[in-house]
Amino acid sequence: MKRKTQWFDDDAFWAMFKPSLFGEERWQLAARDAEPLVKLLCLKPKAGVLDLCCGPGRFCIELARRGFRVTGVDRTVLYLAEARRRAKEEKLDVEFVRQDMRLFCRPRAFDACINMFTSFGYFDDPADDLKVCRHVLRSLRPGGRFLIQAAGKEWLARNFQPSDWREEAGNFILEERKVAPGWTGLENRWVLIQNGKVSEFRFFLRVYSGVELRGLLLRAGFARVDVYGGLNAEPYDHNARWLVAVGRK
Repeated sequence: MKRKTQWFDDDAFWAMFKPSLFGEERWQLAARDAEPLVKLLCLKPKAGVLDLCCGPGRFCIELARRGFRVTGVDRTVLYLAEARRRAKEEKLDVEFVRQDMRLFCRPRAFDACINMFTSFGYFDDPADDLKVCRHVLRSLRPGGRFLIQAAGKEWLARNFQPSDWREEAGNFILEERKVAPGWTGLENRWVLIQNGKVSEFRFFLRVYSGVELRGLLLRAGFARVDVYGGLNAEPYDHNARWLVAVGRK
């Protein structure tokens, strides 16, 4: 039975906002963050790593450069095409798979899985988030780790802005946000003004607090979950910019 189409199935969204989401600065940040990421995951040489929602392959490329065996999974053809091109240009052996993150499962195939840059919480049904975590758990070898990097609910509440706008390469981007009932997430409206044309997209993003994300991973079956405020294992406190949860099988 064909599933209901959701906002993230709209390729126009990912194409139009690609320069904003994955500009050169984002690639530079991936190069900077790769080493602390490797350390936090306790990766051994030539370990197998799954990048779930890999986008155009920022971390796939960086990890492959360091000799890890990398598989990137994403649903967006445009992003996977760029990821494959970049890997080919550098003669890096990276596997890329086009699939919905809720469906991908490869039992005991990986030593670690990463989900970066708030690529979690897209689905209408929170049970789908649990399903993803359980599939990741099955895909990990014993002792494997699953790392999620997201904007935590605590940071979002403390720094909440109902709207902002910016100019990028002559284009204007307006972002409006509304807190969903019970702080379950954010209802978003993004508007892009490009060459005089106005494009509008609306989407819901479920957000987690530290204790909620830890509880989700434990419920999925992870034996231990540590929560940090960044990839350098900073404490998740009032100063934390990111919510980083690491579940261990």
